[in-house]
Amino acid sequence: MRKLYPRLALSGMRNNRRFFVPYLLALTGLAAAFYVMAALATDPGRNEMRGAEYVSMMMTIGMFVAAIFIAVLVLYINSFLMKQRKKELGLYNILGMGKGSIAALLCWESLFTAVIGVGCGILVGMALHALAVGVLGLLIPLGLVFRLGLSLPAAVMTCALFAVLLLLALLLNLGRVSLSRPVELLRGGNVGEKEPRTRVLMAVLGVIALGAGYGIAIWAADPVSALALYFLAVILVIIGTYFLFTAGSIALLKLLRKNKGFYYRPGPFIGVSGMLYRMKRNAVGLASICILSTMVMVMASGTVSLYRGMSRIVEAQYPADVSVSAQYDPDGESEADLLSAEEEFVPFDPAALEAVLRDAAAEAGQEVEELRSFGNVHVDALPTGDGWQIGEGLSASMSKMRTLHFLTAADYEALTGKAAPELGDGEAALCGEGPTGELTLTGVEVDDHHDAHPTGSTLTLNVSEHVGAVPYFTDTDDSYKPVCLILPDGGALAEVRDFLRPLETPGGMWRHNTWTVLLDVTGNGDDVIDAWWSGMGGDGGMGFGYYYSLSYTSREGSADQIYAAAGSFLFLGMVLGAIFLAATALILYYKQVSEGYEDQERFAIMRRVGLTPEQVRGTIRTQVLIVFFLPVAVAAIHLLFDFNLVAQMLQMFHVRDISVAAISTGVTLAAFLLVYLVMYLLTARTYYKIVK
Repeated sequence: MRKLYPRLALSGMRNNRRFFVPYLLALTGLAAAFYVMAALATDPGRNEMRGAEYVSMMMTIGMFVAAIFIAVLVLYINSFLMKQRKKELGLYNILGMGKGSIAALLCWESLFTAVIGVGCGILVGMALHALAVGVLGLLIPLGLVFRLGLSLPAAVMTCALFAVLLLLALLLNLGRVSLSRPVELLRGGNVGEKEPRTRVLMAVLGVIALGAGYGIAIWAADPVSALALYFLAVILVIIGTYFLFTAGSIALLKLLRKNKGFYYRPGPFIGVSGMLYRMKRNAVGLASICILSTMVMVMASGTVSLYRGMSRIVEAQYPADVSVSAQYDPDGESEADLLSAEEEFVPFDPAALEAVLRDAAAEAGQEVEELRSFGNVHVDALPTGDGWQIGEGLSASMSKMRTLHFLTAADYEALTGKAAPELGDGEAALCGEGPTGELTLTGVEVDDHHDAHPTGSTLTLNVSEHVGAVPYFTDTDDSYKPVCLILPDGGALAEVRDFLRPLETPGGMWRHNTWTVLLDVTGNGDDVIDAWWSGMGGDGGMGFGYYYSLSYTSREGSADQIYAAAGSFLFLGMVLGAIFLAATALILYYKQVSEGYEDQERFAIMRRVGLTPEQVRGTIRTQVLIVFFLPVAVAAIHLLFDFNLVAQMLQMFHVRDISVAAISTGVTLAAFLLVYLVMYLLTARTYYKIVK
C-alpha cells in the first residue's frame, strides 16, 4: 500500500502532463533565477572588487522582490491545478479512496514536484550563474572575481523558500479536499460562475482610480514629487485596471448585447455571450496580464535608460583622470573668522594647488598630459519673469528652482577648450537655451513663514547671446536644474560675489566659490591621489592655503562606482523582467488551457446546431485575439502615461537627457510586443487543439 501512493502520484502527474510540465518548468526557472541572485549576493569574491557592494545590494533587493512574486505565482498555478484535478480526485474518492489516502497522494505529488522542480532549478541556476557572471562582466567592466560552482548558501536559501511555498500550497490543497464532498470534486472542473452583475460603482471607482493615477504621472514636475507619488500612482493604476477590466468590460459586453443589430449574428453572439459568461474570471486574469506586462516594460525601459545615460554622466562629470575642487572664500574674510587667534591665515592659492598635484603625479611615476584649472561661483535661485530671486533659505519645488553657475570667459575656455564669446561690460552669455535681454538678480530675505521679501539689492546682466551647453554643468549632480552664465572677466565675477555676500549668513560664502583642477596623466588617476595624500601625511590641504572643503575624484574610480551601480541595476531589471515575463506567459498558457476546456463543449454544441467550421474558427480567432491583445494594448497605454514619472526619477541619477528615456521606452515596447506575439502564437495553438 505504501508503494501505491508514489505510483499513483507519478501516474497522475504523467497523465496530467499538460498541466504539470509547465508547472515544473516554471518552478525550475523561478528557482534558477532566485538561486542566481542569491549566489551573486552571497559570493565571497564580491569583497575583492570595487563597486561590488552595489551588486550585492541590488541582488539582495531582487531576492526579496522575487520571493514575494514567486509566492503569488506558485499559489496561483497551484490553484489552477487543483481546479483541473478535482474531477480526478473525486473519482478516487468515489472508488473507495478516503480523504486520508487522497491527502497522502497529494503529499507525494508535492514531494515529487519539489524534488524535480527545485532540484532542476538549482542545477540550471548553477549554469545560469556562470552566464550571469559573464553578463555582469560586460555590464560592469571591473574584473569580476565571482566564484563559479555550487553556492551552498544560495542553494539553502532557494530550497528553504520553495519548501515553505510548496508546503503552504499543499496545506491549501488538503484544506480544499477535506471540505469538499465527493460529488463536488467530480463536478469541480465543470462548475462555472453565474453571469456577473453590472457593477456601476466599481466601474466608476475604476475610472476615478485610473484617472487619478494617470494625473499624478502627468503632473509630477520634479524628481522628488515623482519619487514620493510613484507608488501611489502605481497602486491607483492597479486598482483602476482591475476594476475596469472586471466591471467596465462586463458593462461594455452587456451594452453590445443590447444592440440587437450587432449581437444577433453568429460571430458576435457566440463571442459576446461566451466572454460574458466567464468574464469575472477572465477579467481578473486579463488585468493580471496587463499589470505584469506593464511591470516588465517599465522595469526594462527604466534600467536600460539608466545604464545608457551613465556613459554620458561619466564623460561629463569626470572630464579628466583626476578632478580636485576646493570651496573657499577668495576675500578671506569669512574664512579668517573661523580660525582661532593662534592660527595664521594663509589665503587659498590655485597655482599652489596645481603645483601640489603635479608633484603627486611625479611621485606616482606619471607624466602630466594636460592640466586645466578654472573657478566658478554657484548659487541656488528661483526664476522670476525677468530674472532670479536669490537669498538664504529660499526654496521651492525642484522643478522651479535653478542652480546658477557663473564663470569668466577665460575659465570657460579653460574648461571647454573652446573660444569664449566677445562680451562687454554688463554683458553675459547663456550656455544652452534660455531667455535673452536684461535679467535681474534680486536679493530676498526669507522670513519664518518662508515668504521672500526683497532686500533692495539687485544686479542686472544683459544676456547678449547663447553658446552651446557645457556638459560639466548640465550633467552635474546638483539638486536643481543648472544654468550656466559666462561673464567677461574677473571684475564682473567679483561684482556677483559682492552682490551675494550680504545675502548670506556669516561664514557662508565658501559654499559659492569653487576652484577646480582637471589633471590628465599617463597612468591611473587613483595612483596620483594615493601619492598626493601619502606624501602629505594624510593632509592633502598642505601647501595651497586655507579652504573650507575639498573634494577629489579619479575618473576610473568614479566610473567603476557608477557602472557598478547602473550595471547591477540593469542586471536586476533583466532578471526580474524575465521572471515577470515568464509569469505572463504562464498565466496566458493556463488561461488558454482553462478556457479551452470550458469552451470545448460549447463549440461542439454550436457545430451540432448548424454553425459551420469556418464560423467556429472565426469566432475562436476573434475571442483569442481579444483575450491576448487587450491586456497588452492597455499596458502600452500605462507605459506611455508612466513615461513622465520614469523620466523625472531618472534625473535623480543625473540622467537628464529625455531622449535617452524616450528611445529606451520605444525600443522596449517594440521588443515586448514581439515577444508577446510569439507567446500568443504558442499558447493560442494549445487553445485551438482543445476546442477542436
